[in-house]
Amino acid sequence: MDANPILAETIRGNWIENRHRGAYVVVDADGTIIASAGDIDRAIFPRSAIKSMQALPIFARHAEDQFHHTSEELALACASHHGEADHVATANGLLTRIGLSAADLECGAHAPTNAAARDALRASGLEASPLHNNCSGKHSGMLSVALAMGVPTAGYVGREHEVQKAVRAAVEAVIGEQLTEGKCGTDGCSIPTFAAPLRAFAFGFARMATGKGISPELATAATRLFDAATSHPHLVAGTGHADTRLMDVFGGRLMQKVGAEGVQCGAIRDKGWGYALKCDDGNIAASQAMLAGMLLKLADPNDEQRAVLESLAHQTIKSVRGAEVGELRSAVA
Repeated sequence: MDANPILAETIRGNWIENRHRGAYVVVDADGTIIASAGDIDRAIFPRSAIKSMQALPIFARHAEDQFHHTSEELALACASHHGEADHVATANGLLTRIGLSAADLECGAHAPTNAAARDALRASGLEASPLHNNCSGKHSGMLSVALAMGVPTAGYVGREHEVQKAVRAAVEAVIGEQLTEGKCGTDGCSIPTFAAPLRAFAFGFARMATGKGISPELATAATRLFDAATSHPHLVAGTGHADTRLMDVFGGRLMQKVGAEGVQCGAIRDKGWGYALKCDDGNIAASQAMLAGMLLKLADPNDEQRAVLESLAHQTIKSVRGAEVGELRSAVA
């Protein structure tokens, strides 16, 4: 099998320090390939890039009918948030309303990703809780699904729990592929993650963006989730994060979500196109440069949108003293 193409490069001084290989694909809701590079049939773990797909059971299992999730709570269900005050408050608000607490979250605790939020928590003398976990919004949503289904909340992260069966079925329904036990692992937040071809995740995002090829109920749910995420981009990531910056500047046109190990997925909604990208070495910054290079060519950005994309496609590397010493740049042809 041929190696994937070089899609980003790290330059230090006047020399190439790293070459980052990867693959990407952009498809429409009929599965027609708009653009691609590399091996798009290789199965990848999408990780957090498909949280919007994993949130579909909030609607499919009628948790939304019972608990009336706010737009902010739906956005947080799609999020890998930074543990800032509004992230924590939104997750806690849903849990309180459904009669649960942070103690019911099975995602584990870690300090806020955002430095200011981390410093504020330290200054308060409090310990990080599962609410600060970047996946607490997704997990709060899953707990609401368990309650709506009338199944135990304890153990909801397990592969054989009814909540995870519902999540798996929802992802299969939109990507058009069976998720198999032979390509399964455990994500950092303890829920199952299944590998499938890169092109399948792009196809799933195209179908969620258009409603084509999926049930009317799933189409409505997808629109609600995409609208929530693009209306509250800060809740989906946090201050200064590429996902937040991109969705903020593109308005409702772009649904964008990062996943661990260099995965980027989303939809150019007004075109009805879904995309999926994987940086082979898992470098997140390199994957963002690749993503920006792809969107510069395909998303018809205006001047303001182009400026944000260019800042991601050409990332300045600085020394500890603040001197510019290199660049991480997109090499998307």
